Amino acid sequence: MPSTDLTHDIAASRDVILKQLAAAADHLIELVAVSKKQPDERLQAALDCGQRVFGENRVQEAQDHWQHRRDIEGLCLHLIGPLQSNKSEDAVALFDVIQTVDRMKIVRTLTEAAEKLNRFPDLLIQVNTGEEEQKSGVLPADLEQLIDFTRQTYPGELKGLMAIPPVDEPAGPHFALLKKLADHANLPWVSMGMSADYELGAKLGATHVRVGSAFFGERNTG
Repeated sequence: MPSTDLTHDIAASRDVILKQLAAAADHLIELVAVSKKQPDERLQAALDCGQRVFGENRVQEAQDHWQHRRDIEGLCLHLIGPLQSNKSEDAVALFDVIQTVDRMKIVRTLTEAAEKLNRFPDLLIQVNTGEEEQKSGVLPADLEQLIDFTRQTYPGELKGLMAIPPVDEPAGPHFALLKKLADHANLPWVSMGMSADYELGAKLGATHVRVGSAFFGERNTG
């Protein structure tokens, strides 16, 4: 069981974030608590204070964190890290939302897994708004083709777009671009904004923000 101090600290952080999001925008914003590399007691503390939506970067770690908690009412798990095609079936089995679709091959393997398991997570396409060579995500110029392919192929729903702006550039223009691209494609969800810039993401139209250290506190790296 987590300590009462830990639960209190996380509850206080969560309350601050939710109030900031409510002040930044007049539409509903889902707080996705990024639980990667968090110890079990912090996950339990987050659950104890009412948080039910969590984001994970890796399928294997997410299984370790959540497989035994899957029956918690209201629990919603988002995959927010890159997905390897050979992990598609595991991802479909565990996650409710997969935010990092970035190529046709992933759409195909997710489709096969979803039809096999009869489970259809919502999808978001990750857009490489900064056109960075080493970063996952479809280039903006290729987005329309991937959207069309996903809509034609995947038997579940394509809900929106996600982006991680370059670390050395202001996030605002990238958030504005992502919102514009989502609106153009009639996609309702826009996942943008992390611990350092979730308020800006909210102001520029985010429907989901992915918050780790500002929610849980800094991770122990020792």
